[in-house]
Amino acid sequence: MTRIVCLLVFPGVQSLDVSGPMDVFAEANRFLPADDRYQLEVVGSEAGLLACSNGLLIQAQCVFREATGQYDLLLVAGGPPLVHQDLGEDLHAWLRSAVLRSRRFGSICNGTFILARAGLIGDRTVTTHWNDAPALAELCPSARLEVDRLYIQHGSLYTSAGVTAGIDLSLYLLAQDHGAEVALNVAKRLVMFVQRGGGQSQFSPYLTPYVEPTSPVAHVQQYVLGHLGKDLSVAVLARVANMSPRNFSRIFVRDTKLTPAGFVESARVDAARVMLEDGTTPIKRIAYECGFGDAHNMRHVFKRRFGVSPRQYRLNFSSPTVGTATQG
Repeated sequence: MTRIVCLLVFPGVQSLDVSGPMDVFAEANRFLPADDRYQLEVVGSEAGLLACSNGLLIQAQCVFREATGQYDLLLVAGGPPLVHQDLGEDLHAWLRSAVLRSRRFGSICNGTFILARAGLIGDRTVTTHWNDAPALAELCPSARLEVDRLYIQHGSLYTSAGVTAGIDLSLYLLAQDHGAEVALNVAKRLVMFVQRGGGQSQFSPYLTPYVEPTSPVAHVQQYVLGHLGKDLSVAVLARVANMSPRNFSRIFVRDTKLTPAGFVESARVDAARVMLEDGTTPIKRIAYECGFGDAHNMRHVFKRRFGVSPRQYRLNFSSPTVGTATQG
C-alpha cells in the first residue's frame, strides 16, 4: 500500500520543517517493500519558486488548488511569517477539504497557526514552538496548548514543537506505520542519537514572559524562578503578590493559563532539566536545589511528565562532555 504524504509549503517556510520530515519518510523507503512505501507530495500556497526563511529556493510539485488527492498524512510546515501572516481563505478552504480526504493531518512547528486560522484545531490538545505559544493561545483560546511537549497526538491531529521536533514527530508517525525497528533504522541513517519521546521538554518554555512585566503575576513568576528550593505554596506566593490566596489563584490562572502549582512544578522541572543536560551535579543535589525535596520525588515527577527518570534523561540528552556516572 502506497502512503501519500502531503506537505504544504509557502513563501518564508522554514526549510528544515520541509526537509526534515521528507528525509524521514524518504529514508524509510530504503527499509520497506516496494508496495508499501511513502510517496511524497509538496504542495505550494502559490506557484513558482518559493523562498524559504533562510533564502533557499524550493519549488512545489503543484499549487494547492491542483491538489485534490487523498492523503495518508497531510502536514503543514512552519515558518517565521506565520505568527502574523494569513495565507487567505481560499487556502483555508482547501485545507479543510484536504483534511477530510486525509487519514491523518498535522503541523510542524508554528504551522499550527495555519491550522488554527482554518478552524481545524478547536478545543484539541496541541503544541507549537515555545516562543510562539502566547500568540497561538491568543489566536485560538479554545485549544489546550501544552508547550512543554515535543509532539502531541490528539486523535487524527498531530502537532510538533519547533523545527527539529518535526523529525521526532515524523519518526513517531513512522513507528506507528511500520514499527519501532524501522523508525530506529531511519534515526540511525539520519545520525540521530536517539528518537526523543513526545514528552521531552522544549528549551526553556517557562522562562517565556506570559504576562506584562509590571503585573503582580509577573513579579510572582520571577520570585518562583529565583527561589525554586524554597516553600512556594499558594499561601506564600499570594503574600508575594499582596493578594488573598483565592484571588491570587484566580488571577494567576487567568493570566498564565496555569495554576500556581502547575507553574511552580514546571519551573522546577525546567531548571532540573537544564542542570541534568549541562553538568555533572549529583541528582540528589539537583532535586534539593530545584525544590523537589528528594531524588525520589523528582524521579516521580520526571516519570509522570517525560516517561523517563532523571538518570535516563541525563543519559539521553546531556552534552557529550557530561559524565554518566550518576544515580537517581
